[in-house]
Amino acid sequence: MTKAYPFEPEEAPPEYRGIPRIDPVLCIGCGACANACPPNAILRIDDPENGTRRIVLDVGRCIRCARCEEVCPTGAVRLTAEFEAATDDRSDHVEVVELRLARCRGCGKYTCYTERQVEKVLSLIPRGILDFDRVREKLPLCSECKLKLTVLNATKFGEVEP
Repeated sequence: MTKAYPFEPEEAPPEYRGIPRIDPVLCIGCGACANACPPNAILRIDDPENGTRRIVLDVGRCIRCARCEEVCPTGAVRLTAEFEAATDDRSDHVEVVELRLARCRGCGKYTCYTERQVEKVLSLIPRGILDFDRVREKLPLCSECKLKLTVLNATKFGEVEP
């Protein structure tokens, strides 16, 4: 039987893996999706000068393997039921989420993680088990300041903090 497609939309089967989309509200910019993407359809690009991280999804490179969806800790990446990717404009295939990098509490430089990542980690810390304020003070440190703090704490070995 001849169908009226493309004049009438065709519905994809429920198990179909369609075009992935990133919810910019849920994305924390961790880059887990970029690390898991076999064809490098998702890239994590840091700009330490301006303090931004961009998560760039190129649907034209995507093989619909769903690894990005599986590893996303916030559910920001979802495969849709969309299957029509044809377009005249290449920019229709590119989705960009831009997030702010966190500043180091020690030196003020931008760190290698986003402000949303810091918020997410802090939201996961169970209250009453760890000293929340102390963790919050130490969390946004750059690798250099973490190293300095580690060396400083190592020299205090054996001393008891009040």
